[in-house]
Amino acid sequence: MSRKAGGLRAWLREHKKRLKRIATITFVCVIVALLVQVGLTVEWDEVAQAMLKTPNTALLLASGVVAASYVVYTGFDLLGKWYTGHGVATWRVMMVAFISYAFTMNFSAAVGGLAMRLRLYGKQGLDTGQIMRIMGLSITTNWIGYCLVAGVIFALGAVQPPSSWEIGGGPLRLIGVVMVGLALAYVALCAFSKQRSWKVRDHEIELPTLRIALIQLPLAMTNWALMGLVVFLVMPGETPYLSILGTLLIGSLVGAVAHIPGGLGVTEYVFITLLAPELPRAQVLGAILVYRALYYVAPVLIAGAWYLLLEARSPSRSAGKGGTPIARTG
Repeated sequence: MSRKAGGLRAWLREHKKRLKRIATITFVCVIVALLVQVGLTVEWDEVAQAMLKTPNTALLLASGVVAASYVVYTGFDLLGKWYTGHGVATWRVMMVAFISYAFTMNFSAAVGGLAMRLRLYGKQGLDTGQIMRIMGLSITTNWIGYCLVAGVIFALGAVQPPSSWEIGGGPLRLIGVVMVGLALAYVALCAFSKQRSWKVRDHEIELPTLRIALIQLPLAMTNWALMGLVVFLVMPGETPYLSILGTLLIGSLVGAVAHIPGGLGVTEYVFITLLAPELPRAQVLGAILVYRALYYVAPVLIAGAWYLLLEARSPSRSAGKGGTPIARTG
């Protein structure tokens, strides 16, 4: 038995990448099939009417919340400035974070989170190691905050999965408790761990200080809360805010697992599945499409124009004002 088990483990290690690719493709195919099934049953003229009926007041308020959310997100990279000790000017850091976030939301983390940061921070004189640490802290901030806010909402039972889902309300509550525990464990690790750094693939990962960790959580939680508020403002009916936020969190996680940029289609499917019993399907889909226009499309148009302007003005300049990095160790 031990030889068989050892052989199986060796086979799994050897084919790990291929199996992961097959699992991802299968998952994406299932999602696409579900989306096609939903799309064929939607009355798209009713969806368009629902979008046009969104109150101007709601659109104005939601636009303001979108702007606030993007400003909050720039705080992730400002934490990275503190974490790495680089000397890029604050406004430039916020610019890079805004452009990166807009491209990440629409295309992927590889395009926005990595490629854009490498390009834009590189032009400010930062080396690859510093940029990777900034990006790593940003990703950690986002998902640790996600764990805490989603964990609390799931544990409170604010989201009730439909009977067609394999996971019920009880297991979802338990998952929420585990997620809260993970977020708190991260804070404890930052506070009490004696080992403060690890080397992974020639990159040194340094554990943030407790002070940074205590800022990461509320910063990311605020950003997720603002995203949910945008949907809440444009969604018709009387659906509670926590239910809408919880639904958005589920859709975001599924979209991330499926590696679908912006969770395109996935978020819509999750909202229709969870909210359609309370609201007409066309109204739910219309609201999510308005949310996409405000939170995804509008910012990336601004970010794209800004990025092209930067490239046109300084195509070969390696660093600008305030771009001289200040090295820091430890």
